[in-house]
Amino acid sequence: MLGIYVHLPFCPYICPYCDFAKWPHRESQATAYLAALQAEIEAAPSQPAATIFFGGGTPNQYDARTLAALTKRVREWFPALPGSTHEISVEVNPEKVREGDFETYARAGINRISIGAQSFDPAEIATLGRKHTVEQVTAVVAMARAAGIDSVSIDLMFAVPGQTPDSWKRSLERAVELDVDHISTYGLTVEEGTPYALWQLREPRTFLDADREAELYDIAISALEAAGFEHYEISNFAKTGHACAHNANYWDNGDYLGLGVGAASFRNGVRSVHTRELDTYVAAAGAGLPIPGETERLLGGKRAGEAAMLALRTAQGVCLRTFKERYEIDFMNYYAPIIADLVAAEVLETDNERARLTRRGRFLANDVCGAFVTFE
Repeated sequence: MLGIYVHLPFCPYICPYCDFAKWPHRESQATAYLAALQAEIEAAPSQPAATIFFGGGTPNQYDARTLAALTKRVREWFPALPGSTHEISVEVNPEKVREGDFETYARAGINRISIGAQSFDPAEIATLGRKHTVEQVTAVVAMARAAGIDSVSIDLMFAVPGQTPDSWKRSLERAVELDVDHISTYGLTVEEGTPYALWQLREPRTFLDADREAELYDIAISALEAAGFEHYEISNFAKTGHACAHNANYWDNGDYLGLGVGAASFRNGVRSVHTRELDTYVAAAGAGLPIPGETERLLGGKRAGEAAMLALRTAQGVCLRTFKERYEIDFMNYYAPIIADLVAAEVLETDNERARLTRRGRFLANDVCGAFVTFE
């Protein structure tokens, strides 16, 4: 299957922890970018796709009619793959949602909304540099439901400076009470070059250590599983039938096409990433020229290692039969030297069909999964 990712990089403000390709909204830039993006779309081979995902940035910085028109164009160029639900997702910032937006989205075929709530604690929302209120998040969920959006997701963040186990529990409880279909929980990562990186240098004790972060992650797993959510991937929880198909394709090491500045693609074993320079992207895409960026072909053990890393992030883990068919590598034999150590450490479990992380392994996922990427 093929997934399409469309990057819309403009934001009403820049969050101090964010390292994505993003810029403050300026009307002239946003208009020029949209024209370049449409040119890139039309330069790509038209073919069926199973999913489309509009990410950012803040996609709903564009008005609903503009986003709906873009959705229509992408759907025409990448029509539904036969047999797929044609999941079409859009990320939204709560304070940018306007009355009638979701009705416009629904008519355009958008059927999944991901709401950037991050927290239901006003102090934490302020610490994260966000501008929305708890009441706006609640209202946005209700508006999406009223418009008939099929699947509603909320993003939450833990290990926020000043966050406590009690405040984190309350955020999880509020999200569950809203009866959303999907909840993503992301541990704060301090990225180099962001204001948060400077803050951490000045006041390192303000930031949670690994033990306290693990405690919050454990709270999330217990609370959301008790509420009926399946922990289907390290950071993601879904009610039955609401796992994100677009992201599931990433973890299955499937093909995806990234459109827009800084967007990444993976096609037939080749990974490529567009330039993160906005003006360079707009000039090249708008003129129909090759978009500068980086390209890497993943072969043999390197491709298999990355596939193992991605699969192990999921609850299903690595299917041994499928892995051998796709990569011509016997997983258990090839990785035997590290599998024995990981099983002994109780972070990995295996049987005749699969290898998957244990509950303990979920807390050390980066190290466990990374071991397969670096294995030679």
